[in-house]
Amino acid sequence: MSVTVAPHGIWKSPITGDSFTARSVTLSQVRVDGPDTYWVEGHPLQGGRGTLLRRRSTGETGEVLPLIDGTRLPDIGTRVHEYGGKAYAVHHGLIVFSDRTDGRVYAFDTSDARRGVRPLTPLSKVRYGDFWIADVRDLVYAVAEDHSGEGEPVNSIVAIPLDGSAARDNDAVIPVFGGTDFAQAPTVSPDGTKLAWLSWNHPNMPWTYSQLHVASLTFEGRIDREVVLVDQPGVCVYEPRWTLDGELIHVDDSSGWANLYRTQGFTWNEDEDPNAWTSRLRTRALHPGTRAFSHPHWHLGLHSYDNFDNDYLVCSWAEDQVWHIGTVRIDNGLTEEWATGWWPIGNVAAADGRVVFLADSATHTPAIIEVSRGKTKVLRPSSEAEVPTALVSTAEMITWKTQDGEDAHGFYYAPVNPDYEAPEGELPPLIVNVHGGPTEAARPGLQVPFQYWTSRGFAVLDVNFRGSTSFGRAYRERLNGNWGVMDVQDCVDGARYLIDLGRVDQARVAIRGRSSGGFTVLNALASSDIFTAGASFSGIADLAKLAETSHKFESHYDGILLGTDDPSDPVWAQRSPVNRVADIKAPLMLLQGTDDPVVPVEQAKEMYEALRAAGNAVALKLYEGEGHGFRSAQNIKDALLSELSFYRTVWGIATDTPIHVEIANL
Repeated sequence: MSVTVAPHGIWKSPITGDSFTARSVTLSQVRVDGPDTYWVEGHPLQGGRGTLLRRRSTGETGEVLPLIDGTRLPDIGTRVHEYGGKAYAVHHGLIVFSDRTDGRVYAFDTSDARRGVRPLTPLSKVRYGDFWIADVRDLVYAVAEDHSGEGEPVNSIVAIPLDGSAARDNDAVIPVFGGTDFAQAPTVSPDGTKLAWLSWNHPNMPWTYSQLHVASLTFEGRIDREVVLVDQPGVCVYEPRWTLDGELIHVDDSSGWANLYRTQGFTWNEDEDPNAWTSRLRTRALHPGTRAFSHPHWHLGLHSYDNFDNDYLVCSWAEDQVWHIGTVRIDNGLTEEWATGWWPIGNVAAADGRVVFLADSATHTPAIIEVSRGKTKVLRPSSEAEVPTALVSTAEMITWKTQDGEDAHGFYYAPVNPDYEAPEGELPPLIVNVHGGPTEAARPGLQVPFQYWTSRGFAVLDVNFRGSTSFGRAYRERLNGNWGVMDVQDCVDGARYLIDLGRVDQARVAIRGRSSGGFTVLNALASSDIFTAGASFSGIADLAKLAETSHKFESHYDGILLGTDDPSDPVWAQRSPVNRVADIKAPLMLLQGTDDPVVPVEQAKEMYEALRAAGNAVALKLYEGEGHGFRSAQNIKDALLSELSFYRTVWGIATDTPIHVEIANL
């Protein structure tokens, strides 16, 4: 087959917007219930509706929930903390879920389908999520976020009766724990007598300083005796979970890494002095070392490990920039990695010797994977249109020195398309990708959006700047007080590293990012001339105005990242990109949802008007009805095509594709 010689950036590719919308779904919230596997699929062609799927042991797979009120499809989701997360639980065939459309909690018993979907809570301004079914008490424990009062919403742990008695009477919902700014991760012991959960208070985030609580429960399901098991300033706690034998496992980063811990001694007598049973508790590290067994709680229901049997946990962990899966002995912490060929990226769940987890690989997009009796198989791919092997650009792990002598990390993707080669001596344009959070992390699994670029002749650098997770607490905390500076510098240094190696074209370097990544993009364009284009998705432009509209969960996070919680401090204005318009010379595209509850659309509009008035080349794309991240297939495709058109236009890459975006002052 002949190879066409053509400049980078104009190569034709079969990977289009339809490649990850028309035949693709997002997969999340993997759970197991005996022989059955459950998960949530987000459907771009249905506006991102969350659908609960079940796969039976026979291989039969389908949507499990019927219509609500016989009239509308359920939309599995919750807006607790705005970012949501765990929106359903299943136990012995009973499903409890939150419907995103009306915010109510519903129940559906798969063994008695004729009863249909039953409401468990009334229509109200209370959001629910992070469910744990305790059928021994006919209750489901949940996180509640009450928006009915003035000021900040009130977060608590509650117990919702499974008999439906609270469907018309909110007073029937049992208050379990409150008094802190946040609470989450309720988990009930196997015998139903104890509850563990997490809490934290402003100005902290759950990954900066949080507490682990354990309590005995009364017959009615309320807290009886309580102990705070972990409460150490500067230490965060993740994922409490009971073993099958009634011991408590949790993850905390007191060692500097998110390690596993085991607590024994939960044998309490009703008439015993609380100090006596508290003194019997013994906590020890299971597998101390430079491995991260969990990651920041941006979403409810983090589930990075589970009980494999009475003797072993099955765990995922980050080490050396990639995620692994294997077993950890409960008694001595001995770890054995499994060679599955897949990297876990989401929930890990187990039952009856069967392990199911969400994963990807260097050559496969996310999929639900099952390991049983030593055999690995794909239960559900996220896309029916996998990237052709010949087009796959695999991640190359790279590390570079920062200007202050420390290390930053990332993954480099070279242009790959077997039908094309560039003219001799031409280097590819580079797109630097900045993840959000900013505590998230770049991972090396196959991502169709990156292949969209590399198959057209672009190179991509996905940056794990200082502040990213999975590299230990010290690496993550380096960004505190340095947000808008250190993340920017690591992206600049990463691009310069590739330029100095002669791998990319220094005249065509773009930077793109979403949310806090968009904030990094805007500051990078103002701080360095290395970038000749930028694309900001829901990026923060004005920190002080963001503080005025910020939701409760993140209302103090900017203060941690900036080093001061006082918006009048000069650093807030200095780091706000809208105040640095005069320093931005490169063309910029802003993409924003009009209904974004995290970064309001006014941020993008203000930035656009300031740049346009200053004579800068700038484009603005607003997507009606979209929030903090696009769910609609049409908008996802349009955003990609607009971004491609933008780069080609500003870099003068001539193609036969019509210009898809209007750029002011170009």
